[in-house]
Amino acid sequence: MKPIVIVKTGGTYPDMAARYGDFEDWFVARMDRSAGTFETVSPFSGDPLPPPASFGGIIITGSHDMVTEKHPWSEKTADWVKQAVEADIPLLGVCYGHQLLAHAMGGVVGDNPRGKEMGTVSIRLNPDGRQDRLFEGTPETFVAHACHSQSVMQLPAGATLLASSDMDPHHAFVIGRRAWGVQFHPEFDGQILRLYVHRFADDLKAQGCDVERLLAEIRETPESEALLRRFQRVCD
Repeated sequence: MKPIVIVKTGGTYPDMAARYGDFEDWFVARMDRSAGTFETVSPFSGDPLPPPASFGGIIITGSHDMVTEKHPWSEKTADWVKQAVEADIPLLGVCYGHQLLAHAMGGVVGDNPRGKEMGTVSIRLNPDGRQDRLFEGTPETFVAHACHSQSVMQLPAGATLLASSDMDPHHAFVIGRRAWGVQFHPEFDGQILRLYVHRFADDLKAQGCDVERLLAEIRETPESEALLRRFQRVCD
């Protein structure tokens, strides 16, 4: 079986990485390590991207950068993502990866006019989402961890919307048979999210958020985490 590649589009803060690992570690920890192998490439650090067909599946991580900044490494990665989708390689974009997938396929990414969405939030599946295999068995409404200020403002042509939240109408979509984007973070646990909320507390307060309430409402999100293992099962 071909490995799943984790395409690392950024890294967490050094103090967090020292204690909890980095983005790729959080993904692998929530997947079935007995069912396959994983590789990591870091285009933001200058790593070349191998041919998409080298892999049985692709995960695009989050980032502290913004898709709208159009860094050269990000634009090259977007071209590679488009090749992967056209080759029907199973792909899951998360947060920045979700936005990069949309951008690569002709969608529009921009600042969310409602501000930062952070915390454990309620996600609603629409009828298409309830029938999608990535969300098989997921309740119609479930909770997931969110941590973003930009969003997919317009889906690419041919994309199917799967899920929304109060602050973001485009929380999940699919293109073709098996290229998914999710704005929420199935790889986060509650502790990781708490650390991010603390880091952005001043911005959230300026936005009018009750940070103490956000922290108090953080809880684990098994329905969201299970999505990663379902993605693993559709990989070649």
